[in-house]
Amino acid sequence: MKLLDKYFQLQNEIHEYFGYEENWVAIPIDDKRKYYWTLHQYERGEGEVLFSETKEEQIDEPIYSNEIYTQRFLKKWAYRGKDFTMICVDTHADGNKFLQIFDNSKEIKDED
Repeated sequence: MKLLDKYFQLQNEIHEYFGYEENWVAIPIDDKRKYYWTLHQYERGEGEVLFSETKEEQIDEPIYSNEIYTQRFLKKWAYRGKDFTMICVDTHADGNKFLQIFDNSKEIKDED
């Protein structure tokens, strides 16, 4: 089935872009490129990603947040590419974990 072959090829290309190696658990991809975002990491990779639909919301009071998903089988939890960042998150809703992909041009940093 060519469609399934293409699906796995594209998934592989996305993983390669970020240097992500799937291991033990298959975590689905979640497109968050439309959101402004901030990554807060603490000791041992713990932390959260905060995101909102507008830059103003993100700076004033973020609308959404997810905890960084840390597991021993993952080499790291935030994968930065040139234009996009992929973060492993735990939504704490129905056991859902995702590889959320954000646009680097919409990252809000402390100096903002």
